[in-house]
Amino acid sequence: MLKTIYVGNLPFKATETEIQDLFAQHGKVQSVKLITDRETGKPRGFGFVEMDSRDAETAVAALNGYDFGGRTLRVNEAKEREGGGGGGGRGEGGGERRDRGGRGDRGPRYGR
Repeated sequence: MLKTIYVGNLPFKATETEIQDLFAQHGKVQSVKLITDRETGKPRGFGFVEMDSRDAETAVAALNGYDFGGRTLRVNEAKEREGGGGGGGRGEGGGERRDRGGRGDRGPRYGR
C-alpha cells in the first residue's frame, strides 16, 4: 500500500529529482510533487512523496530533521486535507446567528 509523505521546509531551489534521489536511499519512490504558487509558479517550500508503506516509515524516521541544502526538513506522514480547499473568505453563513442586542455579546456584566 502506498503512503504519502509530507516534506516541509525545503530549500526553494530543490528539484523533484533531488528529492527523489534523497528518498530513494530509503526505498522505492513512486512519485514526487513539489508544490508551487498558482499565480507566480514559484516554489512554496514543501511537497509530497509517495512510497510503499514500509519504505515510507523508514524514510520518515531517517529524514525528519535532516539537513538538506542548509534547511532542516520536516518529514511526516501526510494528513488528508479537511474541507474543500481554497483559502480566503470568512466562512459566514449557515447555522443560526444570535442577536447581539447592541452589547457585542458581552453579557449583563458589562451592561448597566
